[in-house]
Amino acid sequence: MSESPKQRKAPTIEQLRGRPIGRVLIKMGKLRRAQVEEALEIQKDRRGPIGAIMVELGYISEEELHHALAAQSGMQMVNLGKMDIPPEVVAVMTSQMANTYRVMAYDLDEEGKVLRIAMDNPDNFVATDDLHTLLGYRVKAAICSKDDLQNALDRYYPEGEQGSIANLIDDLSEDADLSKFEGRGDSIDLADLKEAANLAPVKKLLNLVLLQAIKDKASDIHFEPFEDEFKMRYRIDGVLYEMMPPPKYVAMAISSRIKVMADLDIAERRLPQDGRIELQLKGQPIDLRVSVLPTLFGESVVLRVLDRGNVQLSLDKIGMHDDDLDAFRQLIHKPNGLIVNTGPTGSGKTTTLYAALQELNEPTEKILTAEDPVEYDIDGLVQVQIRTEVGMTFARALRSFLRQDPDVILVGEIRDLETAQISAQASLTGHLVLSTLHTNDAPSAIARLLDLGLEPFLVTATLEAIVAQRLVRRICTNCKTPYQPTDDQLWELRLKAEDLAGKEFFYGKGCDYCNNTGYRGRLGLYEIMVLDDTLRDMIMENASTAVLRREAIKRGMRILRESGLLAIYNGVSTIDEIVRETILED
Repeated sequence: MSESPKQRKAPTIEQLRGRPIGRVLIKMGKLRRAQVEEALEIQKDRRGPIGAIMVELGYISEEELHHALAAQSGMQMVNLGKMDIPPEVVAVMTSQMANTYRVMAYDLDEEGKVLRIAMDNPDNFVATDDLHTLLGYRVKAAICSKDDLQNALDRYYPEGEQGSIANLIDDLSEDADLSKFEGRGDSIDLADLKEAANLAPVKKLLNLVLLQAIKDKASDIHFEPFEDEFKMRYRIDGVLYEMMPPPKYVAMAISSRIKVMADLDIAERRLPQDGRIELQLKGQPIDLRVSVLPTLFGESVVLRVLDRGNVQLSLDKIGMHDDDLDAFRQLIHKPNGLIVNTGPTGSGKTTTLYAALQELNEPTEKILTAEDPVEYDIDGLVQVQIRTEVGMTFARALRSFLRQDPDVILVGEIRDLETAQISAQASLTGHLVLSTLHTNDAPSAIARLLDLGLEPFLVTATLEAIVAQRLVRRICTNCKTPYQPTDDQLWELRLKAEDLAGKEFFYGKGCDYCNNTGYRGRLGLYEIMVLDDTLRDMIMENASTAVLRREAIKRGMRILRESGLLAIYNGVSTIDEIVRETILED
């Protein structure tokens, strides 16, 4: 008579580590050999993970499979329900962090800097890497059941006791280890700096600010020291919002903690430094670009949040009107020529060009990009980081690109005559070249290229179109409300009463979904100036920007203000946003 699974002795982790999953389940007493062999026979016919097949056959549960996979990878099993976790271990993480990463800390060795956590998913290995970066401990993971983890999270982080920024700032104000830095200015030695950077309240506050900013889809997080206060702000949809400020004397501790996370030199406080912090949040890669700038009252630190899940790399989702979208698609599918995207910093030029490249990204196309910095790495694109300090300039990268047999080239920015000339020559030799300039509107880009020293004949021979753009905030769809605009608002848009016939105006009242701002997300306003023979002749005759603008409008160009009016009439943005981001042309 065969031995029953229930009669087997519990094996050790060492006996299970690295074994085939079927063997692990037999050793754990969950399956018989015949059941594993049956699953293997089914796997031969239809492929797929054998664990999923055994669950489908009803031989094991999903939870038992998870436990077996954990044992296979050498993870211990723990029962959180039978533990009494000390308050100081629970306090290592905020409620938001524990729930975001789906983990529970149950043991802490301060001397050895080891934190032990329990998780319900053995594949959640990114949590250990992120928590090491965020908390500074070596993190060792064990496995527990889903119910066990949820019960522990509910028990140790009950509703109403979520770690808020206000509560953490109160804790910081009462912390004796931090208060000793008050009034010391820059006279802090390296040992004290390291100690401050590793204090638990500093880690918890910074981690909560980071997680909250990422959750709210902030694009930048600012930590700014002033004479009498230390400000924390983050930018959402192009607008800065201020958080509750912590005590001024924690400024150096927070900047030092960020430097530690970004592998920067915490002893260097006289020179600017740049670095990066890489995290995985709910399976989504988050890249934090760190910029540290010495100022009169300490170090100003800005984190740029590059969230690949937050960027809309599709031309259909960037807000371009249907006829503009058709025109732009025709432009980017030309075999050669120069297309320039223009607008101020933060107007969405990079996103528009990435969306264009995403559409062109086919196995038949060789696409090369030169960027400073490379903001998003995209499969299928060969991307080059510009490093002027070692001589890797846009012009030098472009010269090398022409020997790489490309079809499409992206030049992050045309900054000088040499880059402009090589870009033009590349478009003359059968390449489509996309690039950016900093000008206020599309016609002004002509004057900018000529000011750089590019010959008028080269501009007319290579330039296919100029796309000017701005970003405006979208009305929150959750609290969108119709209203009647005031006479002052209509005057700002130069609208008359007869222009309003059949048109409805909207604004966002403010709700939890949009953090009571009335806005959620942004869209682009576009002005596309396509060059034809008439405009090219005018450029050769040195026509002024104003004359070129009038002719382009006559030939069908929709200016930025008109694109904004369409966004208002379509109920996706507000009068205030359009007035803020566009100017009225004479």
